[in-house]
Amino acid sequence: MQPRKTDLARDALQAHRAPLDMRQRRLLIMCDGERDIAQLTALIGPEAPAMVIQLIQAGYLVSAPEPAVAVAPAETSATAPATSEPAPERRRSLVAARIYLLGILELQRNPQAAALYRDLQMARAEGDVVATLRTALDALPGMTSEGYSQRVRLRVLEALPLEHCEAM
Repeated sequence: MQPRKTDLARDALQAHRAPLDMRQRRLLIMCDGERDIAQLTALIGPEAPAMVIQLIQAGYLVSAPEPAVAVAPAETSATAPATSEPAPERRRSLVAARIYLLGILELQRNPQAAALYRDLQMARAEGDVVATLRTALDALPGMTSEGYSQRVRLRVLEALPLEHCEAM
């Protein structure tokens, strides 16, 4: 099972008004429909499966079935290049990148992270959001380890629409 966020979860992460603790928020951020329970357990800890069940019951997550391995080789013939490109494009969005980075900044216990969080939350215009994302990504190595900040940068680039990736 590869849990993914519902609209309720996206709203809760952006509004910060849902009755979620920090571990639940962190888990919601990581539930992108691509990580399975084993990967989430490695990232969050042994309580991840129980938390996923609670969040599914509360309506924050839905269970996405794991992709069938037997189907993939049959589709990789001539149609693989054409069908493999559009799928990642549909998942890319400025909102997803923004929500992810808001969650990361919220986890940092740093006044600079709190200020960047507010700036990102208040940015409304597309250009302002992209500029604030870049500022936050540039400041992140000063607040956390280099490896962690690089993983965050890669994850934001995975979520960001391709036309905005050059600005990063």
